Amino acid sequence: MARIAVIGAGTGAMAAAARLAVAGHRVTVYERSDTYGGSLGRYERDGFVFDTGPALLHLPAVQRDLFVKTGKEPLEQRVTLTQVDPASHHVFADGTRVSLPNASRAGVVAALDEALGGGAGGRWGAFLDRAGDAWDRSRRPLLEEPLRSDWQVLGRDPYPAVRTRRLLRARRATTLAEVGAWELGDPRLAALLDGYALAYGLDPRGAPAGAALLPYMEETFGTWYVAGGMRALAEALYERCRARRVEFVFGAEAVRVVEKDGRTAGVELADGTQVGADQVVLGVRPRPELVPAGALGADDVPVQPRPGTGPLPGRFVVMLSLRGGRDPGAPHRTVVHAPDGAAEQAALFAGRLAEVPTVTVLRPDDPATRPDEEHEAVTLVATVAPHGPVDWTDPALRERYAATVVAAAGKALPGLRGRVLHSEVRTPAETEAQTGATGGSVPPPALAGAAGALLHAANRTRLPGLYLAGGWAHPGGGPAHAGMSGALVTGLIVEGDGFRGSR
Repeated sequence: MARIAVIGAGTGAMAAAARLAVAGHRVTVYERSDTYGGSLGRYERDGFVFDTGPALLHLPAVQRDLFVKTGKEPLEQRVTLTQVDPASHHVFADGTRVSLPNASRAGVVAALDEALGGGAGGRWGAFLDRAGDAWDRSRRPLLEEPLRSDWQVLGRDPYPAVRTRRLLRARRATTLAEVGAWELGDPRLAALLDGYALAYGLDPRGAPAGAALLPYMEETFGTWYVAGGMRALAEALYERCRARRVEFVFGAEAVRVVEKDGRTAGVELADGTQVGADQVVLGVRPRPELVPAGALGADDVPVQPRPGTGPLPGRFVVMLSLRGGRDPGAPHRTVVHAPDGAAEQAALFAGRLAEVPTVTVLRPDDPATRPDEEHEAVTLVATVAPHGPVDWTDPALRERYAATVVAAAGKALPGLRGRVLHSEVRTPAETEAQTGATGGSVPPPALAGAAGALLHAANRTRLPGLYLAGGWAHPGGGPAHAGMSGALVTGLIVEGDGFRGSR
């Protein structure tokens, strides 16, 4: 039995903690805040309940596997999962609207053909076929295995781009934006594709064509809602950890991983306490002051991967308590695309505010989110520049941009402004305070291509006994990817160098 210290109580860190405890280790989690869950936060007021982070679940198989491997009760006995149908509704800049059914390739193709015409559905379906090829080529080394020592092989883009004639010569798309412009043949389809990247904080102009995996995963494996909100998933995971005798220490900020005789020896806390440990799992961003020198070598994957220039974005969230009940049949998720996508991307990824951003409107049909049927809880989300380049503590700026986001959402929900009883705003400044992520940035998922610029630091470091989990480690951000990181770290600790991933 080893003593294992886990830094951070995000979902990736807790996934590792639960699995390691089941393997017979003594696990203690040290969390700087007063609660667990990382980005899976919750805001409540007067009977209205909102997610402050991710609101939908993709690849639920990751969470199901975690609960199967850590106890007798499966995931569905701890939370209620429902497929969101339609998976998304889209309002494009020209006013065109389309609803995309959940996990139905044929249904999506038919819906796009009917709404956009001109063979749009067929082109999107052919694109998803190519994205499926990219998934088959990269799924295991990118998501299911520890990052290889020769990680540079993942710098090759797995997407089989179509050869098209551009400027008198044949070329293949190398970025997601080029895929949209050259292969999809409709600015609305290009906006649809760009929207998947923006939702993950990725710049379509710099993200590799292999980012096609993002819409492929959503449209193949479906979009799921957790009753009561995603915070309920964090609660279930915390309870599973406690049932496996994982100890939690809240209000305990780790400031340094302790090294002794060339290996990990424990953790130093902000109050000066040093806690001994045989292994340490770092579930937060591996900042230089936290990780011993040399733990991440010069030839390792960069700790802050980023294609192109500019800071990692964050999220601007407006939580609205509304009078009036939810419209029957209203879509759970509506994406209102920016009127000028190019201008939005130019501003966002240069650390500036877009004049009008792409806004996602979330309207869960869940009685647990509202005081009664005569009211509705609605959340608006936009990807924005992080705190720092933009001063998100400025009250006037926050109020002004909230009004901009609400106005944009009005295209999906007419009369929205007149229904507002109360609004609450969360910006990257609050994300930074809550999670400790610099600027309130949100880590994107790992992607192959772009010479490895969108890979994350490996789960095993150069310092024996120190491992990385969570969104800032391989295979990247988002509840599913973070959950995978917990499984990979557990395999490395339990099975050692011979571990090659789940099968």
